[in-house]
Amino acid sequence: MIKLLLKTTFLVLIFTSFVTLCKAQIGYDYAQYDFGFGLNANQVYGDAETLKTTGTAHVNFTFNQTPYVNYVFEVQKGKLEGGSIESLSGRYFKNNFTAVIFRGQLQAGEFIDYSRSGLMNGLKNLYISAGLGYAINNMDEINRVSKQLDGFTTGGEDKSNELYIPVRIGYEFKVFNKYDQPSFKIDLAYSLGLDLTDNMDGFTSGISKDKLVQFSLGLKFAIGSVTSYRKQIHY
Repeated sequence: MIKLLLKTTFLVLIFTSFVTLCKAQIGYDYAQYDFGFGLNANQVYGDAETLKTTGTAHVNFTFNQTPYVNYVFEVQKGKLEGGSIESLSGRYFKNNFTAVIFRGQLQAGEFIDYSRSGLMNGLKNLYISAGLGYAINNMDEINRVSKQLDGFTTGGEDKSNELYIPVRIGYEFKVFNKYDQPSFKIDLAYSLGLDLTDNMDGFTSGISKDKLVQFSLGLKFAIGSVTSYRKQIHY
C-alpha cells in the first residue's frame, strides 16, 4: 500500500511539473519563419519634374532570430512612373521595375521593458530596418526630348541593373493564437530607397541620385518550427 502511494505521488509530481513547464512556455514561444506578401505605393524623386504614384507587389520570407530581430528577403515587381512630356524638360518614364532586397530589422521590443506599461507594450512592435537592394530597370516608355527647349535632350539608360540602399521604418501588428504565439502579422511601413547609380528613372542628370519612396502594407504568416524567447511576448 505504501509502495503504491509513493508511486502514485511520484507520478503526480512528474505530471504536475510537466504541466507547469508547458504553461510556463505560453507567451514565450514564436515561429522562426514568416511568409508574407503585400502592396507598395511608389514615388520616384529623380530627374523628372512631375511626381506620379504607382503600385508594386511584394513577397517576402523572414527569419526571426527573436520575435523582434528579423532578417527579410523580399522580391518586388511592378511599375515606376514619373514626369510629363509637356514639362519644360519633356522627361517622362515608365519603368517595368523588379527588385530583390535583403534587410535586417530591429523592433523596439528587443531592448525595452514592455511588461509594466501599456504604452511600451504598444511601442514594442515599432521597427527600423535597412539593407541592400538590387534593382532591374526596364523602361517600357521614355521621353528624353523637350518640346519647349530646342535641342534639349537628357541622357540615360533604357535598361539597367543597379544597387540601392533601402531604409525603412514601420510597425508590425502581431495577432496571437490560443497559445499566445504571434501567428499572423500586419506590417505597415514607410521606406526610402537611395539609388547608388542614378538610373531608376532612366535619366542621368544633375548631381543628386534618384530616391524611391514607398508606403507599404503587408501580411505575414508564421510557418516552420517554434522556439522560445527569453521573455513573454504577449501581454
